[in-house]
Amino acid sequence: MKIAIVKLSALGDIVHAMVVLQFIKKHNQAIEIDWIVDESYKELLELNLDVHEIHLISLKKAKKNKSLGLLISDFKRIRKLGPYDLVIDMQGLIKSAIVSKVISSKATLGFNRTSAREGYASFFYNKTFDIGYEENVVKRNFELIKFALELPSNIKDLESKMPFIFSSQKYKNLNLSNSKKNIVMIPGASHASKLYPVKKIANLTKLLDANFIIIWGNQVEKILADEVKALSPKVNVSDKLSLDALISLMSEVDLVIGADTGPTHFAWALNIPSITLFGGTPGYRNMLASEANQFIESTSKVNPFKINKQDYSIQDIKVEKILEVANIILAE
Repeated sequence: MKIAIVKLSALGDIVHAMVVLQFIKKHNQAIEIDWIVDESYKELLELNLDVHEIHLISLKKAKKNKSLGLLISDFKRIRKLGPYDLVIDMQGLIKSAIVSKVISSKATLGFNRTSAREGYASFFYNKTFDIGYEENVVKRNFELIKFALELPSNIKDLESKMPFIFSSQKYKNLNLSNSKKNIVMIPGASHASKLYPVKKIANLTKLLDANFIIIWGNQVEKILADEVKALSPKVNVSDKLSLDALISLMSEVDLVIGADTGPTHFAWALNIPSITLFGGTPGYRNMLASEANQFIESTSKVNPFKINKQDYSIQDIKVEKILEVANIILAE
């Protein structure tokens, strides 16, 4: 059987979808799995041996350059993929549904109108699956694949998942300590309402006797990292890391702390302990908690159907609460 999974973006969303790969292969090693993804995220998938081929599409570049020609060229190319026995759209957007429809296949499957993020996407599929949009994202992905391929797996099987993102090498000079616990701290996020205050981050680094490594991905995040450093000189600000180097770093540390952003979710994919902070986004939906991977939510009432980007309640999470959870995790 040959299938294609369509999950175009973004980092955290792709991580939450990739976990299904090992369960597909556990059920049937003969299933050949291709993945269609925006070219910006190919590095995340390249070293996963459960993926047969990665097919790239330049949606972000086309949007940035306002290039309709680039999109047309991509669509002509993906029309030639396959034929597949099944194409599964794990994204539930109109753009991902169109991509799924264009690919040559016997059948297309995705979330139904009430389950998809963009309900009209469901009109592009031959077959649809019903699960509440408010349900946990990992569960939604798992149950969609279970339905599509009649997997015998149970959601509880995720408790014993294997790491599923990989680095090509073990990088040196990543500010790791041999004598103290290593903690990666992520001050950045995709929008301002997800940011935990710099002063509170600095305060936390002073209260925990550990080696802190602050990571960043763009100049705005570099400024935040440098502000933490100015308030807490003992922390290490990393160089700008490729995805490959970032995965290597995270695989070596004892704890990752950050907001609801892609790199924070890498820890879960690597089976590395983590604390994820949620304010205006729902923790119960956006990560699958375990003993090692905990989340702390603000007291804000979050509507998963319509995220309020003016909700800055993450700023109200107390440093003492993070410290308490961190000490419990690090003691285990």
